[in-house]
Amino acid sequence: MKAMVLAAGRGERMRPLTDSVPKPLLAVGGRPLIAWHLAALARAGVREVVVNLSWLGEQIRAALGDGAAFGLSIRYSEEGPVPLETGGGIFRALPLLGPGPFLVVNGDTFTDFDLTRLRPDAAALAQLVLVPNPPQHPQGDFALAGAAVVLEGTPRYTYSGIGLYHPELFAGCEAGRFPLLPLLERAIAAGRLRGEVHHGQWHDVGTPERLAALDARLRGLPGGSGGAGVQ
Repeated sequence: MKAMVLAAGRGERMRPLTDSVPKPLLAVGGRPLIAWHLAALARAGVREVVVNLSWLGEQIRAALGDGAAFGLSIRYSEEGPVPLETGGGIFRALPLLGPGPFLVVNGDTFTDFDLTRLRPDAAALAQLVLVPNPPQHPQGDFALAGAAVVLEGTPRYTYSGIGLYHPELFAGCEAGRFPLLPLLERAIAAGRLRGEVHHGQWHDVGTPERLAALDARLRGLPGGSGGAGVQ
């Protein structure tokens, strides 16, 4: 199975740190955020990874190279100076990802989720990993009805940025900038969106303060904790 790591965003809330360093290259626990994901993908048996690039993308390409240092083969999906948002970015990368289901991981989060838990479901257009709502996203994104992801209900959960997607989810899309959420809502309406809840570590390092807290936590210092949502 192939995977995509989302790394094109500007990281506005992380400024001024991201004025000179792309968010996925910010370090926690002694290594860049994106490096934790690449290591997890390699442990899960993934060998081919696509990384999308926009803001300061040349730094990410220089840091990761061809992926050999991570036991991976990395290819890059260039989005130009303006990121294409999550939906548009994945759609642009589909020719590199191939015809089968593929993993997607947000490059600016940290988690201990075991990626081998995500197994393709032939009835699903996508399978999402959800997490308990963090303080900065208390309303959550979705609920669950059994294994089905739904829009209404309680308890509600936050989308972690980790999912298993089928190219069919993007049927009818056109090249350009667009969000992922409308596609997920379409899959929900069709009864073809599945999900599971991860109760382990998950942190959205959306601000310099949360980045510092996570770094302290990983280094064993007094500190920190987690989350964003669907974009």
